[in-house]
Amino acid sequence: MLVLSRKSNESIMIGTNVEIIVLGVEGDNVKLGIRAPKEVDIHRKEIYMAIQAENRAAAINSLSIEDVTKFFKK
Repeated sequence: MLVLSRKSNESIMIGTNVEIIVLGVEGDNVKLGIRAPKEVDIHRKEIYMAIQAENRAAAINSLSIEDVTKFFKK
């Protein structure tokens, strides 16, 4: 893991097109700004983990083509 120190209004670059800016520090909270292309997904880790869990659950419970066609038969 790379560990960096930054002050308010300083930033780091990830690759050539993602910039993380420290907007402020208040106690234990750090407010970050992120500049990135729209095609780059950005989530808080707890949200990302929830999305991954939902995707895994959906894959396990996925229906087969035969199951889906049963819904449309009369």
